[in-house]
Amino acid sequence: MESVKMATDETTTAALAKALAHPARIRILRLLQATPGCIGGEIVGAVGLAQSTVSEHLRILKAAGVITGEIDGPRVCYALNPAALAPLAELIMGLTPPPNGACCIPGARENA
Repeated sequence: MESVKMATDETTTAALAKALAHPARIRILRLLQATPGCIGGEIVGAVGLAQSTVSEHLRILKAAGVITGEIDGPRVCYALNPAALAPLAELIMGLTPPPNGACCIPGARENA
């Protein structure tokens, strides 16, 4: 049962990484961080891409749970969902060199 949970966690983490794997999506996340509650039309102007392209990037980010989007009249208001990034943050924070000089960096032992 533990291996099923681990595989699910790995799948979730990989999906998050894939959702972030585009420069335009990173730009969108930084924009939403700088201007919480940013409106969709403003995102298009700030990112500098076609409406349809930005919509696709927003769809991918929303499907991964990285952002939320709420309809507010004729507009959609987007916001970050930082909690969704926790599995990816845990992975990255865990990728540190082992303690006590046991190193996994190529060439590190040769230079020591």
